[in-house]
Amino acid sequence: MKLAVVQTNPVFGEVKSNIQEAIDLMDSVNADFYVLPELFNTGYNFINAEEVQKLAEPTGGITMRAMQEWATNKNCYVVYGFAEKNENIFNSSALVDSQGVIGIYRKVHLFDRENLFFSPGNLGFPVYETRFGKIGMMICFDWIFPESARSLMLKGAQLIAHPSNLVLPYCPDAMVTRCVENKIFAATADRVGNEERGGYKLKFIGMSEIVTPDGTVLCRLGSNESSISFAEVDLSFALSKKVNSFNDLLDNRRVEQYHR
Repeated sequence: MKLAVVQTNPVFGEVKSNIQEAIDLMDSVNADFYVLPELFNTGYNFINAEEVQKLAEPTGGITMRAMQEWATNKNCYVVYGFAEKNENIFNSSALVDSQGVIGIYRKVHLFDRENLFFSPGNLGFPVYETRFGKIGMMICFDWIFPESARSLMLKGAQLIAHPSNLVLPYCPDAMVTRCVENKIFAATADRVGNEERGGYKLKFIGMSEIVTPDGTVLCRLGSNESSISFAEVDLSFALSKKVNSFNDLLDNRRVEQYHR
């Protein structure tokens, strides 16, 4: 399939124009599967809980409707990050196609001041079937916990869709390791730009990328510009976990030795 990562520069609180920026970028590349950044529709640097309440959406909100309409026109899949209004407010991502929402992931490992505004994810790390293969999601800071990607691999995921708003510099290279240690594809979609609000200034690093199960970086975007890139991938290459004739990442696990 043709897999695309979309790197946007949202303006805080400008939901409609942020959605349109993403759609304009997606319109420039004909792909089967698109991954957008974390909180791409709202921006990231919330000052207080009232802002989060105002900008959060239910699963079927304006963002989902826009993404479903676009996916219907293009016969494709889209993963995007948004603030989900449910029983609590979650930092979530959705996988949608022409039929609507296929699945939701709620960020398990909240980063820094996210802990003031969001509830930790309560759905674990689900995996969803698509016509191209099995898809799992994680969001941004989940990358630093090896258990995130490993949980998805153990459940059969062939691709990790990874919406992000990265401010630490380590993730792009670390995702190479995550892919190698799990023999899995990953598509990290980050944002660029700065947000200075309420005395807090954040600079986002960009560097969105697509990585293969052998650690090959098929594409990596720059640090400053909104952009889109894509690669042709065959998710069946993530089905085998063999390293050589003696070693298999699943068969060689010695769970009885893994304890604190």
